[in-house]
Amino acid sequence: MPKYPDKIDCYDDRGNLVEKNVPLEAISPLLNPAIKKIVSLAKRSAIVNLEGLQKALATGGVGGAGSSVPGREINIPVLENTDAIIDALKKYIQVKPGDDTEITKIAGGKQLLVKIPTLRGEAGVEYTTGFTVVAAAMCQALFDIFKLDIWDADMVHAAIWGRYPQSVNPMGSFVSTLLSVPQMNEGMGYALRNIPCANIAMITKKNAMNAAALASVLEQTAMFEMGDAIGSFERLHLLGLAFQGLNANNFVYSLVKENGKGTVGDVVAGTVKRAIDDKVIRPLKKEANYTVYTTDDMSKWNAYACAGMLAANMVLSGSARAMQHAPSLMLYFSDLIERETGLPGPDFGKIHMTAIEMSFFSHSIYGGGNPAVFHGNHIVTRHSKGFAIPCIAASVALDAGTTYYSPEKISGVTEVFSEIPELREPIIHIAKAAAEIKGQV
Repeated sequence: MPKYPDKIDCYDDRGNLVEKNVPLEAISPLLNPAIKKIVSLAKRSAIVNLEGLQKALATGGVGGAGSSVPGREINIPVLENTDAIIDALKKYIQVKPGDDTEITKIAGGKQLLVKIPTLRGEAGVEYTTGFTVVAAAMCQALFDIFKLDIWDADMVHAAIWGRYPQSVNPMGSFVSTLLSVPQMNEGMGYALRNIPCANIAMITKKNAMNAAALASVLEQTAMFEMGDAIGSFERLHLLGLAFQGLNANNFVYSLVKENGKGTVGDVVAGTVKRAIDDKVIRPLKKEANYTVYTTDDMSKWNAYACAGMLAANMVLSGSARAMQHAPSLMLYFSDLIERETGLPGPDFGKIHMTAIEMSFFSHSIYGGGNPAVFHGNHIVTRHSKGFAIPCIAASVALDAGTTYYSPEKISGVTEVFSEIPELREPIIHIAKAAAEIKGQV
């Protein structure tokens, strides 16, 4: 028996029905196979930039920007030996024949997408195994294939591991992962929240619906990991994931479609109307021409408000084809929907203050960076527990190149992760997985 009575209809990112009457828990990170696969792939996957590695060794430019060691150049034909490198990596990484080790050529063979076997991840307690195993195996592979001697070890290590352990993270490494090292996280459970919106947008090929969905999956799964989605708060986060992140009941898509030529105010009105029609909120009292509303289901009202906020974000940023509207939209949507209903805004006011601080950091005196650089681990945006980053990621996806630091420029090679279908198109994969398990929940 499901823990919660809620049933949702699953739709894809184009507003097409996938499955009706799905128990809410079927989209839970604890049960949904697609979400579990997304998290597993985030832990197991690493990208090896063979082209960059060959150039760094040939020029002595190892250890990150501005770092070069003249006279220590190593000229080896890395790109001409891609197949040999793949064979060596598989030999060192694979635990047993037939396990889920996977190495794929990408970018015309200039890069490799390496997925370490699940057995290696299960053998440790940290998620860093995806990086450390691949980096160590790459060092061994280069020495074996090119018969390098001990005096080249420091340069090979610096090219592959970067400046680590002198730096906290592997600065300048040509092996990269979706997840930052634990030392870069704000606290327990923040690993999945430390992926910039630029990366999320590029992984989903700048599809706004899927960018919001992937951001929501990462954020809300983190809520389970850090202990926020426990007890009375679990349903709050599941409903937020369903309606804001995964377009449950076609809520987000239909609001955007209905108000695509309208304003943020139109989306506010549409959100409130939908909440009234679905009996999520009801009038409490009327004073003059103003109706104050109440609700018997604050968690569902929050899900509707957050989904409406995402839809408004898509309408505003989509019409301008610019990402800079994200913080102001979150701020004023919260303000408008609170004034319209008398009820708490998205994330019970945390969105409101998150947006103010984000505006300061990205637009005002500080001016530290555009929305693409933000993530749920950022000092500004970490305060909203799962509901701000989907909006920011959608705005970044809708941007048409209006910033100097574009997603393409700052995401590095992480767009290569778009080769993984579950990461590129999470909505449809999670919906289908939910349909498969709905009878087991």
